[in-house]
Amino acid sequence: MTWRDDIVRLHQLAPKHILFMCVANSARSQMAEGLARSLAPEELRVSSAGSYPWTVNPLAIDALAEIGIDISDHESKSVADLEGEVVDVVITLCAEEVCPTWLGEAEHFHWPQRDPQDLDDFRAVRDELKRRFETWFCRK
Repeated sequence: MTWRDDIVRLHQLAPKHILFMCVANSARSQMAEGLARSLAPEELRVSSAGSYPWTVNPLAIDALAEIGIDISDHESKSVADLEGEVVDVVITLCAEEVCPTWLGEAEHFHWPQRDPQDLDDFRAVRDELKRRFETWFCRK
């Protein structure tokens, strides 16, 4: 299955709360949260978390600022912080590392993105996620 197949399934599910996860909740999942919030319908709750939260990477903030999205007030969160939350869809973004696990009930999708190391890497992840979210949220 491809991410485009996942989009078809996501439309069928019509989730009310989506959760993006990676290990540190510092880069990929933070960018996914910011991008999704900028494109998703207002009624869709969007969250992100990690198994070992750290701090939001300044390059993630810079990469999104370049396209007019401000995540400078975001904070890294632990998966445990969302315990007891109703989450309909979990999208993990880890590629090389072991992704965090969501123990609650939810549909799970895996969209691996390489861990970005420099601004060009952050831009590449941003652009790929943006393409997927535009396909998902802007589809008529």
